[in-house]
Amino acid sequence: MFGLKQILLVIIGLSGGYIVAGGIFALITSVGLMARLAGKTHTGKYVKIYESCITLGGTIGNLISVYKFKLPISSFVLPLFGIFSGIFVGVLAMSLAESINATAIFTRRIRLSKGVCYVILGIAIGKGLGALLLFSQGW
Repeated sequence: MFGLKQILLVIIGLSGGYIVAGGIFALITSVGLMARLAGKTHTGKYVKIYESCITLGGTIGNLISVYKFKLPISSFVLPLFGIFSGIFVGVLAMSLAESINATAIFTRRIRLSKGVCYVILGIAIGKGLGALLLFSQGW
């Protein structure tokens, strides 16, 4: 049975996690990343699903980090989770960079007129290989 101390710790832990997650959701919403992403991918009718998935993922991540319970995931599902998480983070970072026009400013500064797609592809491949190398070493 939970005592008063444990109940208070649960409330404080969840509240802190919800505040941090709320700040991230506010950043995503205020910059307009989901609307921009849906506009670029022509999937505007699924914006509510995108937002629900982000909220659900943040809530589940918060619960996992607070309670430290293990998920019954097989060795087949774990790489898929890693791939999808990496794709999500990459797409989110690229839409944030595009929203603040970082790519346009960067290409103008280095006077790059052709091959921007190859630069972005090179960065993505480098990040992927770096992550693969890091996690294959057992860090």
